[in-house]
Amino acid sequence: MELCFNQALKEWSVAVSALTQGDTILLLRKGGIREHQRTFQVEQDRVWLYPTYEHQKPHLLKAPYAEQVEPVSSGWHPETVAIAAWAEITHIFQVTEEPTVTALLPFHIWNEQFVTERLKWKPSQPLYVLLLRVHQLANPRHISYRAEYGGCRSWIDLHEPISIQDTTPVLSETTYHQQVEAIQQILESPLLNTPA
Repeated sequence: MELCFNQALKEWSVAVSALTQGDTILLLRKGGIREHQRTFQVEQDRVWLYPTYEHQKPHLLKAPYAEQVEPVSSGWHPETVAIAAWAEITHIFQVTEEPTVTALLPFHIWNEQFVTERLKWKPSQPLYVLLLRVHQLANPRHISYRAEYGGCRSWIDLHEPISIQDTTPVLSETTYHQQVEAIQQILESPLLNTPA
C-alpha cells in the first residue's frame, strides 16, 4: 500500500471537519468552475482533505454547522492550511432526482436549499454522491498556502506528499459499512429514483 501521496480534494472547511469528526461520510458535488473538461470527475480514490473557506455559505448548512462558519472576503485564504485527514472514496453515485437527494438529508451537513440549488446549477449534469472512509492524522500537518491551490476546482496536487502512516480510521469498519448500506438503500429505491 502506498504510504505517501499528494492528491487532495478541496471541500468547505466545515464539511472537512464534519467528515473528520465522523458526523458524516457523504459529500455532494458538482465540481468547480475550473474543472477538467468542465465536468466533475473523481480523479483519485485516495485523497487528502483540503479545507477551503472562501465559498462557505452558512444559509446552505444545517444550523449546527452554519454556526461554525465565519464568512471571509473573496479571494481570502489562510497563510497555512491544516491537513488533518485523508479519505478513501469507496462509492460514487450519480443522482438527478430531487426526492432522492432530499431523502439523503439525514446523512449530510447541508440543508434543503443547498439540495435545490445544487440540482438547478448545471441541470443537465448529475449531482455526485461520494462516500468517504476518513482516516485522521495523529497531528495535523500544516502546509503553506500556494497560488496553485486556489481557484474553483475540486482537485489539487499538494507541493509535497504526506505520509498516511500515522493515521487511524475515524469510524470503525462496522459503523462505516452500516452507514453505506443505509445510503445505498435510498439511492437504489425505485420510488425515489423515478423522474417526475
